[in-house]
This record gives sequence, C-alpha cells and structure tokens, in this order.
Amino acid sequence: MPVPGPGYSITVRVEAPPSTTAAGDLTSAIGRAGGVITAFDVVESHADRIVVDITCNARSADHANDLAEVLDGLPGVRIRKISDRTFLLHLGGKIEVNSRVALNNRDDLSRAYTPGVARVCTAIADNPEDARRLTVKRNAVAVVTDGSAVLGLGNIGPEAALPVMEGKAALFKKFAGVNAWPVCLDTQDTEEIIRAVELIAPVYGGINLEDIAAPRCFEIEARLREKLNIPVFHDDQHGTAIVVLSALRNALRVVDKDIADCRIVVCGVGAAGSAIIRLLQHKKPADIIAVDIDGIVHTGRGDSDPNLQSIAAGTNKDGRTGSLSEAVRGADVFIGVSAPNLLTADDVASMNEDSIVFALANPDPEIDPLEAQKHAKIVATGRSDYPNQINNVLAFPGVFRGLLDAHAHQITDDMMIAASNAIADVVDGERLNASFIVPSVFDSAVSPAVADAVKKAALAAKSGEPSPEGGSSLPWSMAEDIDF
Repeated sequence: MPVPGPGYSITVRVEAPPSTTAAGDLTSAIGRAGGVITAFDVVESHADRIVVDITCNARSADHANDLAEVLDGLPGVRIRKISDRTFLLHLGGKIEVNSRVALNNRDDLSRAYTPGVARVCTAIADNPEDARRLTVKRNAVAVVTDGSAVLGLGNIGPEAALPVMEGKAALFKKFAGVNAWPVCLDTQDTEEIIRAVELIAPVYGGINLEDIAAPRCFEIEARLREKLNIPVFHDDQHGTAIVVLSALRNALRVVDKDIADCRIVVCGVGAAGSAIIRLLQHKKPADIIAVDIDGIVHTGRGDSDPNLQSIAAGTNKDGRTGSLSEAVRGADVFIGVSAPNLLTADDVASMNEDSIVFALANPDPEIDPLEAQKHAKIVATGRSDYPNQINNVLAFPGVFRGLLDAHAHQITDDMMIAASNAIADVVDGERLNASFIVPSVFDSAVSPAVADAVKKAALAAKSGEPSPEGGSSLPWSMAEDIDF
C-alpha cells in the first residue's frame, strides 16, 4: 500500500477557534485520516480565531482532498486556501538561463557581442571543432522527447512531457554541472524526429533521448548515432541498464554468487529490458530468460518484431517456453521492467536460495517488496520509499559529464560498463549489505566517479587502447542486430 510522501504534499490554511485544544483537534484529525503532518504554523492570532497553515503528506491526490475535507468538517473550522506544493514548485518552470559573463559596460558588450564576437565566429568557421571550446556546446545536452512514453503516464504528448524534461535538465545541472535543455518535439514520426535532432545538433555536445516509445526509440537512437558526431544516449534504455548492472554486481557480492553460475529472468522486453539484456551479456551469465506479455521469448514463437527476434537469438539457450512463473522457477535473479503485480510470493519462493529480485516497474512494482522479502535475499525497486532504489540519476549526469569532458563523439558499451562499475564501487565493503547495494542519489561521490570512469574509457577509445573489460570499444548500435 502506498505511504504518504512529499509527492502529494499540501498546505491547508484554516481558521479555527482559539481554544486550548484547537491544535490537537486539527493534528488528530489529519492523523486519523492517514496523513502525515510535516509542519504546523500559526500565521495569525485573534481574540476570536487563529489562522493556521498545516502542511501534510498524503498518499495520492484523492487522499489529499480527503484530508482537506476532514479539516473542513471540524466544528468551527473554515478552510481559506489549499496549496498543492508540487504544483507550486512547478510554477513558471524549474529551469532558467543565466549569463556566465558580466555585461556591465560598453567594453563588456564589445567583447561578448559585436564587434568582438565576429573574430570568434571566424575562428569556428575555420575550425568547427573549436565550437566545443568556445561555445555552450562544450557543456550542453539536449533532452529530446516526443512525449510518447512518459514515466508511467504513456503517450501524453510534448507539452505534457515538458515538466519531466525540465526536471531532467535540473538533475543534469544539480549532479554534474551540465547545462541541459528540454527539446519536446511535436511529432511522433521517426523520420521527422531524426531530422529535427540533426538540425539542432550543432548547439549541443550530446543528445539525451527520453521517453520515446519502443520500438521507434531503437531506430531513432541507432540512426542518430550513425549520423551525428556527438554521443547519443537513450536514458530509458542505457541509464537503466547501467544502474541495474551496478546493483546486480553488488547484490551478487552480498549473496556470494558468480554471475557465470546465475540464470537471470528479465521481465519486460521494451526499451529498458532490451538494453539490460544486451549489457548483461557482456558479463556472460549462465543464461538470460526474457519474458514479455506473451510469455518466455524463444526462437520458435515466430515473433515478427525485429527486437524480439534479436533478443530470442541471444538468450534462452535451452529453448524454454511457458509463463513468467515457469521462467523464474529455479532462477537466481529476477529483473522486472514491465508492469505491476506480475510476480507472486510463491514465484519468488520457487527461485533458487538467496535469490535477488529487482522489481522496477513504477510507481507500482511487479511484486509488493514486502511480499518479495519473505523469500528473496535482496529486493530492489524503482521507488524512493524502499531500500535499494534503482534510479537512473545515479548514471546519466556523470555519464554525460565524462563524455563532454572527453569531447567524445560517441558512447560505447565499454563506457557504460565503466560507469556501472564506478557506481558499484562507491558502495565500499564496509557499507555493502542486503539493504544497501547502490549508493544514494545524493551521494556526492557518485557523479564524479562515473564522470572520471567514462572520461577515461572515452579517451582510451580515442587512442585505440583496449578497454578495461578486454572487449571492443566500438559503439553499440541495435542496427548491428536489426535491419531497419
């Protein structure tokens, strides 16, 4: 059951009688209705009344309305105003542009703009690579979406996707000092999206694709990687895969298992699931079983989708068939990036001893974490109100910081594995346990560690040195597996 949290926080301004029991009556009413009070402030006091601001967390928007109604029903209490603190935070947007240089006099203006700026323009025209040194391109990322697969909201369009993209840009700045800007495109045509990104690419040092529905996201990313000379990274795919791989590495350390001996079930074969599978394959697990809405993915199903055909060809070496329940029986690891309530406690009980369950569907996971904990040794979710949150913010800010610092033209699997290892290494042996397999998103060590690891891998790729993993440093592209 959801618990009250800051995502549904309201401040209710009420008038109440000035009795000695007024404060207790108000707080008790909120408590009985299941709210959690986080602040209680008397803003006015009069002989006949007091005015109080009560800030409380609720479970949902409907629950927040219920809390307000409970207060309004108390004798002598009148509600003046209700403020939704989430909406207040978004008023006017969450990001802005600031000048990095002073423009205080004529001399400043002459250097920053005309006539001085012409010399810089000429230098870039003579050597276009200087744009990375002399313009915002050096530290700029475009956060590109078509609004077709936003969070758990689905296809809500570009305007409705904008608050999420703004939030993403704010996270880039907060955690890695990267200047990111939302680019919400009013089209869901693959060719138009590709062309639009091509046209804006000169401004940016990297492209972060976000919330674009599968399977179009695969083709868009692959073709943009071929066309552009800057890194293109679909965070829903690779950000998720990087953090899952880091969490799994540490989880296996806790249960003392070697991935080479583990059978891993991945439930959900869309953008995130496909990328997780492909990155996991570098670690050579005993087997990976992919499961979608039609059950276990195998070569005999006759799938027409190129992505499923590719996944089937590289997984399920024993040709297993059947349902999710049959897939997890005897498995060591479950990774869910699919839908709520698909896995049962009995399913988890059928897994091998010291099993690992990553139930990452948001906001409601594939199984209630408390149910999973009855049988699994380690449980992780995508939620912030349970231990072991698998959150992409552990990856993408540092990844792009490293790519930008290296002036990278592409991103490779080796760079992503380096990022994954860096995240895992932040959790040292003294802190590692079943409830702490990944660092906090607010751990200041994470982003610099990821950036440094990615930068080193990117510079190694430029110089032609072998990767730390001993593999190829060629950029991964689904185009290698799928004929578009």
